[in-house]
Amino acid sequence: MRKQREIYGDRPPSFVAKSTLAAELDVSEATVDNWVERGILPQPIRCGTTPRWSWAEVQAAMSQKAQAETDPFMAGVNNVR
Repeated sequence: MRKQREIYGDRPPSFVAKSTLAAELDVSEATVDNWVERGILPQPIRCGTTPRWSWAEVQAAMSQKAQAETDPFMAGVNNVR
């Protein structure tokens, strides 16, 4: 089991690894991959071969998704067949 890194200060890291992102969102790493494919989460930024996600972009994407799901107009648009 990998040791959890300590985060200093009162803010999350600016760029997080997939394992950290999955833990913060309380989902599996496979779900992170699925959500990126579906456009729910932003594409990662590559640091060499390591994918990193901008925490600010993730928060914005998740907030936008939550807002769209609770907006009655968008709910109607999403239910159109």
